[in-house]
Amino acid sequence: MRTNSNSLTLVLGATGKTGKRVARRLASRGVPIRIGSRSGAPPFDWNDPETWGPVLEGVRSAYLVYATDLAAPRAADTIRSFAAQAAAGGVRHLVLLSGRGEEEARQCEIAVQESGTAWTILRSSWFSQNFSESFLCEAVASGEVALPVQDTAEPFVDADDVADVAVAALTENGHTGKVYELTGPRLLTFREAVGEIAAATGRHIRYVPLAHQAFAGALTRQGVPPEDVELLGYLFTTVLDGRNAYVTDGVQRALGLEPRDFRQYARRVAASGVWPTGEVAQSRSVESRSSRA
Repeated sequence: MRTNSNSLTLVLGATGKTGKRVARRLASRGVPIRIGSRSGAPPFDWNDPETWGPVLEGVRSAYLVYATDLAAPRAADTIRSFAAQAAAGGVRHLVLLSGRGEEEARQCEIAVQESGTAWTILRSSWFSQNFSESFLCEAVASGEVALPVQDTAEPFVDADDVADVAVAALTENGHTGKVYELTGPRLLTFREAVGEIAAATGRHIRYVPLAHQAFAGALTRQGVPPEDVELLGYLFTTVLDGRNAYVTDGVQRALGLEPRDFRQYARRVAASGVWPTGEVAQSRSVESRSSRA
């Protein structure tokens, strides 16, 4: 692989909330891209280093999204090995999607920062799109969202803002060596966020705070693997303990624009038809809703 022949931008996690947005934006700009996924050509799997070389061939820059989460066991070691291989192959810039307030995520950031390539770190708060494109969409549709979070506030960030910052970092000068902490413009509790969705849909949607044991038990009864139950428990009860209850100016610093507000997101998604509108007859069980978490 010759450094001067590298022209592709690799997008990992290209079927996920930010990855698919990054891929679409780059393609619309005429940037040559390669999709990194198990179903891609060539296929990519974080857990199979044999797939890394082919997917890195001809790559100049890369957007790194680690599945399942940076807090997962051995994530930092895996990212360190991948970043080193990318640097040795001529990749010049790595943009890592990271998380706020996670020591494990910080270790992954260090792995990228020490790789020998240029880097940009995107430390993101909770995605607004978790309510519409992930495990909470079914709960919203059912009329009741039940999670092990009490009154902790979170500055939910729109995945479109994260994607815009990632694309800027991948295609423009001035973002190398920057750590952007990305949040929305205001703090909301999960109850308040659900209230915003209820107002946008014209429905009654109830938020129910669960004890951690009840949440973990519901997941276990639905057959969620123990390691995933443990990871989700960590994310909900440790990371969402108030340590991230503040807003930042990362979107403004990166783009010169104000971040999208959660109310704007809720109205946009409600208008798209993703969530049902009007009253629903009844809610599903806590166990059924929680199985997607």
